[in-house]
Amino acid sequence: MTAPRIDMDYTVLDCPDTAALAEFYQQVLGWEITRSEGDWAVLQGPGELRLAFQQAPDFVPLEWPSEGIKIHLDFMIDDMAAATRHVLDLGAKLLDDSDEHPSFVAFRDPAGHLFCLCRRD
Repeated sequence: MTAPRIDMDYTVLDCPDTAALAEFYQQVLGWEITRSEGDWAVLQGPGELRLAFQQAPDFVPLEWPSEGIKIHLDFMIDDMAAATRHVLDLGAKLLDDSDEHPSFVAFRDPAGHLFCLCRRD
């Protein structure tokens, strides 16, 4: 049997305030907000890349790292110091910049989602 065509559409993050989190990631990534309608917002990246935000008033963030990493976003960067200052200035919280893993630094976005800045090889 031939497998049906299945394409990736959005990566969707639940959050209490879709507009605020879309604005945070718009400033982090420089992508355009193409939709923002109360309970749903979308950022359009290059090509077919899109990041969406769905309203979830009862969203509870995972703890780092006691619950394990269930899902997180990785962003490739060239300058760790500049990128770290940038996301912190936008409201991210630093979680882990241990020397045990010099290739990435872990953060929490303003809604509580986990993301990493990863050095581009």
